[in-house]
Amino acid sequence: MKTFDNYSFKDKKALIRVDFNVPLNDKYKITDATRINAAIPTIKKILDDGGSVILMSHLGRPKQGPEEKFSLKHLINYLSEKLNTNVKFADDCIGDSAKNLAVDLKPGEILLLENLRFYEEETKGDEDFAKKLASLGDVYVNDAFGTAHRAHASTAVIAKFFPENKLFGYIMENELKNINKVLSEVKRPFTAILGGAKVSGKIEIINQLMNKVDNFIIGGGMMFTFIKAMGGNIGNSLIEADLLKVAIDTIEKAKEARINFYLPVDSVIANKFSNEADKKLANSYDIPDGWMGLDIGPKTCKKFADVIEKSKTILWNGPMGVFEMPNFEAGTKYIAEAITDATQNGAFSLVGGGDSVAAINKYNLKNKVSYVSTGGGAMLEYIEGKELPGILSIKD
Repeated sequence: MKTFDNYSFKDKKALIRVDFNVPLNDKYKITDATRINAAIPTIKKILDDGGSVILMSHLGRPKQGPEEKFSLKHLINYLSEKLNTNVKFADDCIGDSAKNLAVDLKPGEILLLENLRFYEEETKGDEDFAKKLASLGDVYVNDAFGTAHRAHASTAVIAKFFPENKLFGYIMENELKNINKVLSEVKRPFTAILGGAKVSGKIEIINQLMNKVDNFIIGGGMMFTFIKAMGGNIGNSLIEADLLKVAIDTIEKAKEARINFYLPVDSVIANKFSNEADKKLANSYDIPDGWMGLDIGPKTCKKFADVIEKSKTILWNGPMGVFEMPNFEAGTKYIAEAITDATQNGAFSLVGGGDSVAAINKYNLKNKVSYVSTGGGAMLEYIEGKELPGILSIKD
């Protein structure tokens, strides 16, 4: 298979599917440019080779065609500064303006197309729409890992129009290389730390990792479904009552597979879901009525950190509590720092999923873990063993 490094883009127009789905404030200014910054090396390699670049992306979820707040024109100034060149902009992704600007594009130049999702054909995976996009370039580069699990026109269908000239960009290559380290190049002990609100979103990944990990650490709102299933009193804490049997079965499967399954022993509880709520410590299995668990407690932090410290491979997906509220962020911060400490001591750590990434960024720890995945949903589906359309279409 062609690799991005050994492909020459000289005199070629590279059509790159990027993930520029970045947050904007009410003045349309970018508030977190992580995804754009991640794509810069891919863009620069093509320009350095003597090629030109046509960027296509979605932004948000527009419902009825073009909307001002979802226009990619708001990214032009940042991109132009970052790439030290005047980025051209087509106010449509397949119309005359896109065609004419693409035809006139010279080596070293960059063209940004308007939001792909202004056309419903994008998310429907429409072949004719994909063909029109494909006509703009000579080579297709998929560098949008965050959308690799979607069978959309620009992420999967388009590749068929470039049978000899389709490849992954640096982001995609790095994502697959690093995720494969926790799937097939594991150094033991291997610890998976799973948090977030719901068990339902994590059951598949737990099942997929059941024969791979040595330790499961469970935190966040999802922990209370497990604790309730084991007969604990959880007060008003979050619960998925229809998954109590699944929770018990999961614990039993882990026991049979000789996997250590760690649940929090103490919790920081509150009398309402608010940063201003009254709070106190409680045994995780004995939370009074009218109170809810919003973070893991200090005994749990210490217990989890001891497991993490001895680990050689670490996967983290999901916070330990409501870290967005300062009064309930201590557990998430403690575990994040334990992961970075283990990484400094030689462990490989992979962090993925929107809230885990937000936590790592909040505590300025991004450069202290081995790899931060740019695609939460895509990363989970890949680990779950699913074939991702955006990957399959390049490898096919």
